[in-house]
Amino acid sequence: MNQLEMVCLDKMVLANHRYRRFMKVWNFKKVNSLLNQTKSNNPHEGYGIERIFRCLLLQFLEDLSDRELEVFLQENSAGKWFCGFLLSEDTPEHTVFSRARKKIGTDLLSKLFENLRDHLKAQGYMNEVFTFVDASHLIAKAIFMGRTR
Repeated sequence: MNQLEMVCLDKMVLANHRYRRFMKVWNFKKVNSLLNQTKSNNPHEGYGIERIFRCLLLQFLEDLSDRELEVFLQENSAGKWFCGFLLSEDTPEHTVFSRARKKIGTDLLSKLFENLRDHLKAQGYMNEVFTFVDASHLIAKAIFMGRTR
C-alpha cells in the first residue's frame, strides 16, 4: 500500500531544538561572504559550498567522522533542516566533505571557526577553560611496560 502525505521539514524540527537556537545565535551572512571566495571551480556546486560548510559545522558540533556524517544526514531530519536539504533530497557522500575541507582551506576554516567562537563568547554562550595535564610520567610508564624482559 502506497500513501502520499504532504510533510513540512520545518515543522518536523522542534521549536526549541538546539539547531534552531544555534541558527539564532550565529549570523551566517559573514560566513557566506567568506565562503564566496571558494566558489570558483567548486566541484560541489550542486550542493553549494554554504550547505557543505553547514555539514562540516554539524560534523564539528556532533563530533562525527566523514562517514558518520554521511549516515547522520541521511537519517536525521533536524540535520537535513540545519544544512538546508529537503527531506527527500540526496545528501553528500563522505568523500565530499574531505574535498570541501581541502577546497575551503585551513586558513579560511580557521577564520570561520574563530568567528563562531567570538560570536558565542560575545553572547555569553562560551568561555574558554584550559586544563593542562602532565602526562610525561604516563608515557614513560607505557614505554617501560611495553619493553620485553
